[in-house]
Amino acid sequence: MRPDIPAGAQHILEALTGAGYEAYLVGGCVRDLLRGTEPHDWDICTSARPEETEACFAGRQIVETGLKHGTVTVLEEDGPYEVTTYRTEGPYSDSRRPDYVRFVSDLEADLARRDFTMNAIAMGLDGRLHDPFGGAEDIRSGLIRCVGQPVRRFQEDGLRIMRALRFGATLGYELEENTAQAVHDSRSMLGRVAAERINAELCQLLLGDQAGIILRRYPDVLCQFWPDLEPLVTLEQNTPWHCWGGWEHTVRAVEASPADLILRLTMLLHDIGKPSCKSTDEKGIDHFYGHPAAGAQLADQMLRALKFDNRTRERVVTLVEYHDVQIPCLERSVRRWLGRLGPEAFFQLLEVKRADGMGQAYEKVKGRLAELEKLRVMAEEVIVQGQCFSLKDLNVNGRDVLAAGVPAGPQVGRVLNDLLERVLRGELPNERDILLASIPKI
Repeated sequence: MRPDIPAGAQHILEALTGAGYEAYLVGGCVRDLLRGTEPHDWDICTSARPEETEACFAGRQIVETGLKHGTVTVLEEDGPYEVTTYRTEGPYSDSRRPDYVRFVSDLEADLARRDFTMNAIAMGLDGRLHDPFGGAEDIRSGLIRCVGQPVRRFQEDGLRIMRALRFGATLGYELEENTAQAVHDSRSMLGRVAAERINAELCQLLLGDQAGIILRRYPDVLCQFWPDLEPLVTLEQNTPWHCWGGWEHTVRAVEASPADLILRLTMLLHDIGKPSCKSTDEKGIDHFYGHPAAGAQLADQMLRALKFDNRTRERVVTLVEYHDVQIPCLERSVRRWLGRLGPEAFFQLLEVKRADGMGQAYEKVKGRLAELEKLRVMAEEVIVQGQCFSLKDLNVNGRDVLAAGVPAGPQVGRVLNDLLERVLRGELPNERDILLASIPKI
């Protein structure tokens, strides 16, 4: 049956086959079609050499994306399409790219160089599959299986280890036994992979519906690029609040958080400071005094190591630092924390505290979880009512303070902050005339 593919991809396939060459959809787009999901990218492989592909599209806009590796990008009206010549590959001396490629005319030889069987399927315009490694069956079975020898695939490019875990988390597939073992055995290859590439795969992994399953089974892989995780993986927590060890608690907290990168990174790292802060009292109860501050410092280092952008890093560090803070269920406390963090970070903190609680002994924390919902409702009301919780909400400003006779300089800020503090405590209403009258005479 003819697959439903974009007009641009159809035109390219027809042009190449019309010129006497083989041409197929290949890789992720075929995998997604077989899974019944809409592909994001449409890649095409062909027996045509790069110069022959260019000749087929003479007069049309093309980009010589990677002629050395056989790739030409054809710009169609509905977007760009990468067209790559069948090829085999030489050794991967840098564990990322082959030292050389050799163009071939055999489709199966091209498919044999790919990472996983589900990505080594070609499909023609008529919908017929070329599937020499059983990828379609693995898709039906929900299996991630390397093409050929798993260790060799991972030695060629260590990032494939993270790709396997990412696919497991996002597709909900199991890693085939030999592939799973090779992931563990080959994890040191990640030491040769650029931080930015690991970052991209890790982010997708964490957003996957099955992220928790992958984190439980492969913590050793994450410890390869974040060795500071290792003490948390083995951490025992003998405390009434916790019925699981450090890593199981962490995984449950990740699973309990919404599929938002800031929140899931925070939950992954929120207790990273616990191992270094652990103490045990005379009754055998463990304590982790100071772990939020220690965790914030460590999280900052770890996120920098993986080249996270400043906004993401700073927000995650802030949430780790405050994840254990107790916020009284009082309107003035809500106003104070809204002012300190801003509304977005405040509501994220409530989500962090909820997810943290979901990974603890429920009978111990159910009261706290109920209070978190009250805090959320209270904060929403404060915002809707336009109550004052930051300097920008205060009904006087620096010009008013100067006009009242306060000399220019740091004293202006101190006066404004004192007025805000009194408003937050409920000692003063946020009314302009009363605030002006409360400015000290200097």
